[in-house]
Amino acid sequence: MKSVLIGVGQAGGKVVDALSDFDARNGFGAIIGSLAVNSARSDLQSLPLDTVLIGGSRVNGHGVGGDNELGTEVMQEDIQEVLGAIDGRVTAHAEAIFVVAGLGGGTGSGGAPYLVKELKRVYDVPVYGLGILPGRDEGSLYQVNAGRSLKTLTREADATLLVDNDAWRSSGESLESGYEAINERIARRVGLLLAAGEAVDGVGESVVDSSEVINTLRGVGVATLGYAAAEASGDAGANVNVVTSTTRRAIRSGLSLPDTTSAERGLLVVAGRPEAISRKGVERARSWLETELDTMEVRGGDFPMADDRLAALVLLGGVADSDRLDGFLERARQAAREEEANEEQSAASAFEEERIDGLL
Repeated sequence: MKSVLIGVGQAGGKVVDALSDFDARNGFGAIIGSLAVNSARSDLQSLPLDTVLIGGSRVNGHGVGGDNELGTEVMQEDIQEVLGAIDGRVTAHAEAIFVVAGLGGGTGSGGAPYLVKELKRVYDVPVYGLGILPGRDEGSLYQVNAGRSLKTLTREADATLLVDNDAWRSSGESLESGYEAINERIARRVGLLLAAGEAVDGVGESVVDSSEVINTLRGVGVATLGYAAAEASGDAGANVNVVTSTTRRAIRSGLSLPDTTSAERGLLVVAGRPEAISRKGVERARSWLETELDTMEVRGGDFPMADDRLAALVLLGGVADSDRLDGFLERARQAAREEEANEEQSAASAFEEERIDGLL
């Protein structure tokens, strides 16, 4: 699936860098263009990517300080410069554009939805959002930003693939090392998804192509991606249970948006050596997914790779019921209520001070 990646904000740029590196190291050739956009000059300087600095006249390269609304404004003001930088990357070979952003920060949460809107106006290929949700320990401002951004991004994008920071960060990891680990996990999972159909080792019996990814994501709103891998035998007949068990683990403990219990559509990709992939296992895993997700629309296929392990990659489109997402949105609403209460309290205090000043 030939794709162009655009990272907005600090997290977005780092994820695009990790994805581009993963694609290049494996020789997939799925990513045909990449760009990082930010209002903070220091964040761009550390990236080995082409970059665009926005908001120079407003924030002088120092970032928007978590201000979601200012993030939208600086993207609006410099949108022509951003579109100009993107133009040469979206060639006739491009099948999709991914706008990648952390939804808790200012530039990413504010700028990404507006950029998606403009890209859809200019290009005919699908424009997807890849949004990283903040963890519970990242503060109320990040929760509020993400709640606002999520609502707008899912409305503007053809589909929004969500990654919950809490899902893939191991216990005991520091915040910084946790982010690095999450970026690597995103790169492997999304990188394999984009590479589906770009096989470089052998010929699969039923290779997944980009049209199946696009159809799984068409008009679905929120999407999630699951992954699990296990050691496998060199004989496909011995790997029936390996395929089915890794598929179950991908859903039950490997989803980017955990606790998802239903979806409109699903796509199962089994990656590994062609001679080791069990067709019976793939069919059983697909049947199980249909029952588990309560949908009859589950596509499936294989992805030949020079790897002794078998991996199950599951894309779910049209997430309808997710306890984790419901919990996140409730935290966002609570943070917004607290913010509103604080503003009212501040206004009341200012009013009291004005009365005292008048008396004096």
